[in-house]
Amino acid sequence: MNDYSKGTLEKHRADPSRQTTVQRLASFFHRNGYVRRQNPKRVKKDGWGRYKKGDEVRLVAETGQELTLIRNLLEKAGFKPGSPFEKGRQYRQPIYGRKAVARFLELVDAD
Repeated sequence: MNDYSKGTLEKHRADPSRQTTVQRLASFFHRNGYVRRQNPKRVKKDGWGRYKKGDEVRLVAETGQELTLIRNLLEKAGFKPGSPFEKGRQYRQPIYGRKAVARFLELVDAD
């Protein structure tokens, strides 16, 4: 069995100190992160001047301490985290840009 067999991966999830940066980011994303995609029809209809939303990944942090951890992990992985914001007693940490979103999703095996 390889390193990604279920038993080994479960051990990594159980012991955060053993997880790699990418594995920890993936666990945050798969827990309750999400992707927002730009709507190409709306850009065409309204134009860039009126519809400026682009692609982004949002990771959700339960506490300020968790938010700091997520930001540090993103920087360690080579991402430039956007400005975090609060929403419903949680923090959202966005990663902006089509290329950054594609790279992040590739790293965490999601799409």
